[in-house]
Amino acid sequence: MPSHSACSDAVVTITDTKTVAAGAFAPGHLGELTQVVPFEMVDEALAATGTGQVRVRDLPARVVVYLLLAGCLFAEVGYQQVWCKLTAGLAGMPVACPSAGALSQARRRLTVKPLRWLSELLRGPAAVAAGAGVRWRGLLVCATGGTTMSVPDTGANLRMLTKQPGNHGGSGYPLLRLLALVACGTRGIIDAVFGPTSSGETTYAQQLTRSLHQGMTVLLDRNFDTAALIQAAAATQAHLLVRLKSNRKLPVLRRCPDGSWLSQTGATQVRVVQAEITIATSAGRRTGVYRLATTLLDHHLYPAFALVTLYHQRWETETAYLEIKSSILGGRVLRARTPAGIIQEVYALLVTYQILRLAMADATGTQPEVDPDRASFTIALQTARDQLVKAANVIAGTVIDLVGTIGRHVLDNLMPARRLRVAPRIVKRAISKYNARGPNIDRRSYKATLNIDIFTPPDPLTTSPGP
Repeated sequence: MPSHSACSDAVVTITDTKTVAAGAFAPGHLGELTQVVPFEMVDEALAATGTGQVRVRDLPARVVVYLLLAGCLFAEVGYQQVWCKLTAGLAGMPVACPSAGALSQARRRLTVKPLRWLSELLRGPAAVAAGAGVRWRGLLVCATGGTTMSVPDTGANLRMLTKQPGNHGGSGYPLLRLLALVACGTRGIIDAVFGPTSSGETTYAQQLTRSLHQGMTVLLDRNFDTAALIQAAAATQAHLLVRLKSNRKLPVLRRCPDGSWLSQTGATQVRVVQAEITIATSAGRRTGVYRLATTLLDHHLYPAFALVTLYHQRWETETAYLEIKSSILGGRVLRARTPAGIIQEVYALLVTYQILRLAMADATGTQPEVDPDRASFTIALQTARDQLVKAANVIAGTVIDLVGTIGRHVLDNLMPARRLRVAPRIVKRAISKYNARGPNIDRRSYKATLNIDIFTPPDPLTTSPGP
């Protein structure tokens, strides 16, 4: 399709050729991200779940799958406007102009099954072989944590989900709990579960043990310090590094030269590390005590100091949630007004996040010396949006480009190597506008220095079995 651009006293003709699917299938694409989720993959998802159409409609099932994924890239607009984004680069081609009702019926007709199938297929660490920052001493570093997401306040949603109680009317919207197992090096989602907040994070975490296996170590915060969960996770042969609750008492079975000691929680043997961590900035110093338990029992291969340093990567799960809830959703409430629609939308969101991560990992994988966490998720997201509107690079050329336009933008705009900085954890946008104000709140971030001291517990220490 030719387009024309006029300069001051000259005319330049730019020919832009796009290759898309034919006929009613043309709007079914994600721009360059279609190469990560190609037509054949979506068709296989539809066939495997029995959700493909018997006859070709104006809105084929394959197109509706891409519509749902594109809706996550453009969370700020309704599905009719998302349709306009999908067809913006198809000028001159006959495309359908569905109503909002037709798009709604098509989404209901599709069901959640193909989105769930795609999520199961694509989930994984998005790691590149021998990539920088992906493995630690031969182990894939992962972390688990939970978050909540707001859904529309409808009667149907309230029959499945509840609001969070609290001051000033509580959460306002019904909440859904999401728990993910994240690869810390790339922030790719290895597995995820979600549902009502009436079930706690430790309950959902039990379901994530299905994705644990030998060759990985999982970082857990102290909310997951339960003997049952530790035992279930250890049974998968994955290694654990979990922060212990302050009231947890574990026996000293044998001391190690690095200051750690062997102990036991339930039926699981662990090694315990206790450290005092001091963070110093120009504004002052702060000291805290951490106690960690791990199934990595060899103090020669996994010394105490290295374990304490590794544990900081647990925060990568929070960054992944930030990218989903803030970068993609922009802090918005999900769209769907029914529980079935919410489940479909969350799976679409997980797939969209993951394919962006895969595109970023492909790019950084071409430069093994680059740590994947230097890739900007915002750059990848905005470039993917631009490519979708242009309907650009929908189908790969004869020469495979592993980097692509998205990857080149990512590599050209790498973030600086991570520095140690601290900032206060405060509510910047409280429910009450009065709580959000205050001249005594320091919102600045500071360069910091970190000091870690390993503590050996004094004798005698309790020798009773841990709970």
